[in-house]
Amino acid sequence: MAVWNPWHGCIKYSEGCDNCYVYRMDKKYERDSSKVTINKSFSLPVQKYKNGEYKIKSGDILYTCFSSDFFLDDADVWRTKAWEMMRERRDINFLIITKRILRFMDCIPPDWGDGYGNVIIFCTVENQKRADERLPVFSKLPIKHKGIVCSPLLGPIDLGDYLCGIEQVTVAGESGYNARVCDYNWILSIREQCMEQCVDFKFSQTGAKLRKDGKLYYIKRKYQHSQAGKANINYQKLI
Repeated sequence: MAVWNPWHGCIKYSEGCDNCYVYRMDKKYERDSSKVTINKSFSLPVQKYKNGEYKIKSGDILYTCFSSDFFLDDADVWRTKAWEMMRERRDINFLIITKRILRFMDCIPPDWGDGYGNVIIFCTVENQKRADERLPVFSKLPIKHKGIVCSPLLGPIDLGDYLCGIEQVTVAGESGYNARVCDYNWILSIREQCMEQCVDFKFSQTGAKLRKDGKLYYIKRKYQHSQAGKANINYQKLI
């Protein structure tokens, strides 16, 4: 899994940010997560070896800005250059997950048009309130590849009106010591909605506290991805 974090740090934005993993990790090193700084790896997509080959191979998926939010206003000064690198590396796919989809049209490059074919945008929603706030906007944006991330899932969400044009929905519970409970029935409901509209569904992480059949399970961090996989409820539409 190739990761590109052009900048680091973020400002908490909504209730899904309360127990942000970036803040949790930075706290161990006494680092101020609210201070947004450019990373040394900023130019990663276009870095080359001595033989002239790109370090990031053609065809790779580059998970972008996972220690911040790509559309954070504090990063406006660097984003133009980031778009330029994405334009240069049209041979790789950039996957961006954002809570700040409402800023999208103010942040795109002049030649965006109906979207870059190598940029995949996932809009994050953690509850019905945020789904109803962000997804009506998201559904109308000129983006060629769209997905929804329900993480951390904090309550039941009805995505029925927002799944048109969506390629995948990913669901995850919240990790960390102070994690809030995720109910398995909420996950199954979203899965059913996706299946009804032939949208790919992935249960990626249980979170630290998963309620299933009325029983609360405390799951260690190292098992949260594997336990989600063992549930065997991922759905992929037939091509």
